[in-house]
Amino acid sequence: MKILLNGYKGRMGQAILAAAQTAGAEVAAKCDVGETFTPEALSACDVAIDFSFHEVTPALAEACAEAGTPLVIGTTGHTAEERSLIETAAKKIPIVWAGNYSVGVNVLNWLVGKAAKLLDSSFEIEVVEMHHRHKKDAPSGTAEKLLAVVEAARGLDKSAERHGRSGLVGERSRDEIGVHALRGGSVVGDHTVIFAGEGERVELTHKAESRAIFANGAVHAANWVLGKPPAVYGMDAVLGLEN
Repeated sequence: MKILLNGYKGRMGQAILAAAQTAGAEVAAKCDVGETFTPEALSACDVAIDFSFHEVTPALAEACAEAGTPLVIGTTGHTAEERSLIETAAKKIPIVWAGNYSVGVNVLNWLVGKAAKLLDSSFEIEVVEMHHRHKKDAPSGTAEKLLAVVEAARGLDKSAERHGRSGLVGERSRDEIGVHALRGGSVVGDHTVIFAGEGERVELTHKAESRAIFANGAVHAANWVLGKPPAVYGMDAVLGLEN
C-alpha cells in the first residue's frame, strides 16, 4: 500500500510515518505547510491520509476525487462549508472521516450510544475531555463525536449542549448536556462521559497514553478503505461495530 501523507511534520504525521513502516506500507509522497504535491504523485498512491489543518482538507479531498484516490481524514475543526466540500468529494471516492482513530475510543462511542439509550433522562449527561496545551480546537473532534452519539440516542440536537458554566446559571435541566474542555501539560487525550443519576453514577472513560494508537488506526483505515464504493465512512464501519 502506497500512501500520500498530508501533514507529516506534526506529531501525528511523525507517528503515522512510524506506523506505516511497522505495517509494511510505504509513504510514497508527503507534504506539509509550504509544500505541494503533484497530481501525478497523488495518482501513484493507493490512498491519502490527511493530518494537516482543517482549511487544507477540502482542497486535498477535491484533488483525491479527481485522481480517484481514497482518502482518510484525521483533521478536525472543519467549518460547515469545508464539511460540505468534503462530502461532495465523497460522491466520487471513498473517504474514512473520524475525529479519533483509536480502536478503544471507537468502542467507547459504541458503549456510550448503548448507555444513552438504556439509561433514561433521569441520568444526566456530562462530557469532559482533556488534551495537551498545544491543541487548537475545542471541544476535541472525539468529544464532538461523543456528543453526536448521545444526541442521536436521546433525540436531542446541539441546542442541548452547555459549554462550560459560569455565574448564576440556574438549575440544570434534564435534557442539557454539559461539555467541558480542559487543556494543559502533555495529555495525549482523555475523554469521559458521565451519566449522573440519583444515588448512582455511570462513567465511561478512555485515556490515550500514546499517539501510536491513533496512527495505527489511521493506517488500518487506509488499508480498509481500498476498493470501497464512494461514501463517507466512520471508524464504526472500519471496525464492524453494530448499530
